[in-house]
Amino acid sequence: MTRFVVRRLCSMALVLFAISVLTFLIFQAIPNGDPAQRMAGRLSSPETVAAIRRTWGFDDPLWQQYLTTMKKIFTGEVISYTQQVNVLDEIRKGLPATLSLAIGAGILWLVLGVLFGLLSAVRAGGLTDRGLTVLAMVGVSTPVFLLGAVALYFLAFKVQLFPNGGYVPLTQNPADWAYHMILPWLVLSVLYVGIYSRVLRSNMLDTMSDDFVRTARAKGISERRVLVRHVLRNSLIPIVSLWSLDFAAVIGGGAILTESVFNLQGVGQYAAESIQQLDVPPVMVIVMLGAFFVVVLSAVTDVLFALLDPRIRLT
Repeated sequence: MTRFVVRRLCSMALVLFAISVLTFLIFQAIPNGDPAQRMAGRLSSPETVAAIRRTWGFDDPLWQQYLTTMKKIFTGEVISYTQQVNVLDEIRKGLPATLSLAIGAGILWLVLGVLFGLLSAVRAGGLTDRGLTVLAMVGVSTPVFLLGAVALYFLAFKVQLFPNGGYVPLTQNPADWAYHMILPWLVLSVLYVGIYSRVLRSNMLDTMSDDFVRTARAKGISERRVLVRHVLRNSLIPIVSLWSLDFAAVIGGGAILTESVFNLQGVGQYAAESIQQLDVPPVMVIVMLGAFFVVVLSAVTDVLFALLDPRIRLT
């Protein structure tokens, strides 16, 4: 177990380093991506631009600029180039909305994905299976921004059943918080429910033909127990892996479109605005945040694998 933890920590450090370097270099290579010119404005004089470069260290070699940026990130002093505000403070403001969206939608798409996948596998070839397959394909094929816009138009503006966006903090009013988050949860979950149900159905149908399942049935174990304890338990391994990665991606800004459509002002929406303005510090911090969650949840997933399947051991 100790070797496993040490190996994961080393891989986490390497992944974060590689992603930070790539993100930094990509913004350096973008045409018209000079931050000094954007900070000075279009009508600024060359002297003003040169002064900003000296003040912010944009004249330094690339490796020194990278080290300076990383030092500011880890000391909490990283400042946005365009808005001149502390990036970590802005992320802290948006993190509650992003976590609310990710946790609620993550639970919803996991539960519905497992339920629909189980029903499809048990009723394989029947009307239930075909109906859920059609729904899954529609969900996977529909863009999030289109589904969100349609949901807002019909359920918020026409029927006025839900609010038309915005975020209410959980600590301020739990009931109002849930009321504002229902539509974003549903819209974000649709895509993942379709994917998870198809993956689980396929895994369960493959597992049903394995030798250990036939042996369990030959021992006289009830079909329900065989389905739950043997078939479903072993088929959940890829679902757990998918869920951890998708959940981490949503926290790290993967729900940009959902947050923008519903104006949640979360980390994803902040990332979209920063990319639009070619603002390097916020993008680097958010990308590294997403990478951190992916690596950590991947390690947790490996532990869950060992619990779901005793044949898997951590070394």
